[in-house]
Amino acid sequence: MSNKSINLTDTLHQYLLDSSLRESETLKALRQETAQLPTANMQIAPEQGQFMALLVQLIDAKNTIEVGVYTGYSALAVAMALPDNGQILACDISEEYTSVARRYWQQAGVEDKIDLHLAPATETLKRAINSGKNSSFDFAFIDADKENYCEYFELCLTLLRPGGLIAVDNVLWDGAVVDTQKQDVDTCAIRAFNQQLLSDDRVDISMVPIADGLTLARKR
Repeated sequence: MSNKSINLTDTLHQYLLDSSLRESETLKALRQETAQLPTANMQIAPEQGQFMALLVQLIDAKNTIEVGVYTGYSALAVAMALPDNGQILACDISEEYTSVARRYWQQAGVEDKIDLHLAPATETLKRAINSGKNSSFDFAFIDADKENYCEYFELCLTLLRPGGLIAVDNVLWDGAVVDTQKQDVDTCAIRAFNQQLLSDDRVDISMVPIADGLTLARKR
């Protein structure tokens, strides 16, 4: 028994996957293709995708946001969990990586649920705000450049309804957040975001030690 989150060995992590992961063949194929890319470390863990899909179902989400699509695994996991009339406002700047995503979204039959915008996410989110979509989204997932996490969070919070949920990825940053020798821009940005969120009374929060750390923030 333990009174803190346990460290997952490779063997225990495999047991977790073998005992709980319900990954569709399309999700699995996308994950395996992405694993061959030199940037494969940007791929979320499959158990995290399943966790977020469950969150979306628990809050009966219909309209969601994704900041940082990459090859589309998280968007696919969420889209498959949304109702038939659900929608994801997806933000990315890479035609190369999102072209992979589009293939698998089409294969899974969810491409109509994903509204992909190839532009800086701040522009896409501000456009949604200016078009009167404040407080109309149920869920947001932030997993993009770390320097802009604070701004992405503010924009998503404006677009989120009360009771809606924001999930923020990489908040433990492979342990670098507690390594005082790590002073690079990304690590410092994540530390600053985590500290800022700790005292933000607009949201209820929980930092979950799944994959690379996932903070959940519920808008009050």
